[in-house]
Amino acid sequence: MADATLFKTAADVLQWMETGCSPGIHPGLSRMEWILERTGHPERRLKVIHVAGTNGKGSTAAMIASVLQRAGYPTGMFISPYLHHWSERIQMDGEPIAEASFVHWANTLVPLIDEMEEAGVGRPTPFEFWTLVAIHYFAKEAVPWFVVLETGMGGRYDSTNVVHPLVSVITTVAKDHQEFLGETIGQIAAEKAGIIKAGTPVVTAVDEVEARRVIIDTATEKQSRLYLAGQDFHGIPRGSRDSGETFDFTGPFRELKGLMTPLCGKHQVQNGATALMTLELLRQYYASVMTDTDIREGLAATNWPGRLETVSHHPRVLLDCAHNPGAATALAQALAPYTYERLHLLVAVLEDKDATGILYPLLSLADTVTVTQVDHPRAMSGNRLGRLVEQVRPDIVPTQVPYPDQALETLQVKAGKGDLILVTGSLFLVSEVRRLFT
Repeated sequence: MADATLFKTAADVLQWMETGCSPGIHPGLSRMEWILERTGHPERRLKVIHVAGTNGKGSTAAMIASVLQRAGYPTGMFISPYLHHWSERIQMDGEPIAEASFVHWANTLVPLIDEMEEAGVGRPTPFEFWTLVAIHYFAKEAVPWFVVLETGMGGRYDSTNVVHPLVSVITTVAKDHQEFLGETIGQIAAEKAGIIKAGTPVVTAVDEVEARRVIIDTATEKQSRLYLAGQDFHGIPRGSRDSGETFDFTGPFRELKGLMTPLCGKHQVQNGATALMTLELLRQYYASVMTDTDIREGLAATNWPGRLETVSHHPRVLLDCAHNPGAATALAQALAPYTYERLHLLVAVLEDKDATGILYPLLSLADTVTVTQVDHPRAMSGNRLGRLVEQVRPDIVPTQVPYPDQALETLQVKAGKGDLILVTGSLFLVSEVRRLFT
């Protein structure tokens, strides 16, 4: 296994990860630290913006990266999970990592992983392996000016939490992954706040009282300057359209009016304001140069598909990756400006998600419900999801269709000219359906 030419293709690497990595999620940083120490701590070379949060972290990271690129800074981005292709996880200036680079860094790391196992430290999880590849690729090959690094889950023991960032960002805190992060909002907030480093500025849009208190206390303990949405900075909605949101930004250093993000929903105004506050700190603390034009054009150019994305108009099909109750509530609120005659809900969820919490805010808007099952080992069966729909909304009889493509085809035939088909509940469902339009 220590052969430096072990892998020839990305498919070889991905197949190896199924057995060569330790399956599942095993919180802790010891495995990451063991490898990084032996490769000369490449993470210390990176200028990182570290982004955590239950919802909104991907959108916020994408907006930050887009503005930095528009300002002329070579920018890396690490996200999880991906929508369509494995290479989306690791991006340089919006372009996915090349297969040759991925294979090279996998071949570089595997001998060390074998040594780590022999030393009794264990083997990395798949997400840890992705993180290690990303760090080495950015530090030793791509060499970006900035890296926008999104946590996978939580913060304190997340594999990305080996960096010392320029700015730490916590978007929102809500219930998700409770089996790993804790059952209460306070416990989950404490895990997210684990990315706060001593003396490093922190930006947060968290508004839940208990979570906010935890973040404030952690920032105070770490002597980190905290910038709070609604107190230190504000995103003020000015208009919602199918093409995105218009808003004003006010912060401690300046105001910007008439900004536009192509990401739809008022929650994206908060994400946009959080991104702008982060960028302002790069300007103020680290003398980064970004003009107003860079900010406006960078925001407007943000590409983050699968989030309130319209992929068809005849009939209208809207995709959103909402996969927990908080995201589903935000989605339901974001639908308020939309006009339609009937709303057809196409939904699938994973077994370990709060399906009832996801369904509750959406079923009140639905005229028909179709349940399906995604191609994923943790997928909830259509039968079980259908029963949950009937429990939440007894007056609706859900239609069960085994495969997402068949479900969409059925709805496209059923939907009238003025109807809206909403596809949501899981990123994996959105991925499967979106492929049909690309």
